[in-house]
Amino acid sequence: MSIAGMIREKLDVWRLRRRWENLRALGMHIGKEVNLPLSTWIDTAHCHLISIGDRCGFGSSCAILTHDAMPNEYLDATRVGKVTIHESCHFGMNTVILPGVTIGPRVVVGAGSVVHKDIPADSVAAGNPAKVICTLQEYLDRHKEAMKTAPLFPFYEYSQEYLTPEKIRFMQDELAKSSGYITGGYTAMQQGKSLVRTK
Repeated sequence: MSIAGMIREKLDVWRLRRRWENLRALGMHIGKEVNLPLSTWIDTAHCHLISIGDRCGFGSSCAILTHDAMPNEYLDATRVGKVTIHESCHFGMNTVILPGVTIGPRVVVGAGSVVHKDIPADSVAAGNPAKVICTLQEYLDRHKEAMKTAPLFPFYEYSQEYLTPEKIRFMQDELAKSSGYITGGYTAMQQGKSLVRTK
């Protein structure tokens, strides 16, 4: 990695840590080992109503709202509600979480979903509005079965910093046939080698 890249990475880490400190100071609960990117929009006016459990992850450009000002002009009132996200929940890119919802532990929410009501534990939900589409175990079983025949790319060989032109061509060729999997990324994250997480 270049010196400029290392400086940029350290600056990004500093910005994230500072943001988490500010959110916590405003009363938001952020658990341990949470991946909460800078692009996640947080309703800072009422972030004391947000609780995120341990080991949760958010794709880029998600939003967590605790208020709805749509009726304000007509009723002189804004609806507010708590957002409780239990441990080990993961949200795809552009997921919107609306006020007043509780998301049970071990939930996966598909990209672009709008979560407007509670989601039970151990489930997978997707859509606008988000609906439960299967259990977490069914989802994991499908992926385990797919991994038996899909191309597998070890993290320490195929993450961005290890890619070479040859590896890129190989991935492109392999993935022209079907989807594949990068393996070992979560382990790398646990070892502090990948992604920026809360402490």
